[in-house]
Amino acid sequence: MFDYICYSGFMDTLNAIAILSALAQTTRLDTFRLLISREPEGMNAGDLARYMAVPQNTMSAHLAVLSRAGLVEAERRSRSMIYRARPAALSALVVFLLQECCGGHPELCQPVMSALSSCNVRSCAHA
Repeated sequence: MFDYICYSGFMDTLNAIAILSALAQTTRLDTFRLLISREPEGMNAGDLARYMAVPQNTMSAHLAVLSRAGLVEAERRSRSMIYRARPAALSALVVFLLQECCGGHPELCQPVMSALSSCNVRSCAHA
């Protein structure tokens, strides 16, 4: 379902709520930010669990929530699952949130737009 949303640029309120809900928990938000900073290589689930200092079964549950929201994807490599962030999902959410920015006064959104235009994945993931 989310593939269509991310690649078509379409986002609706329910999808935005699903993404925001998935990110509204400290470990999931930190995990997503870590995965964004590790693009395009990603990380395996065991390394994610160790880095985040959570049990592997807990990390698996968090990754499942992020995956259902369309924020991460998994790829099997040998015996490991490699997780990668889906920057398109974040982009779709930001566009949705800012689509009707500032009630026709785009100058009010200029600080946000400037921050986004000067952003690179590595610096913004740690901001």
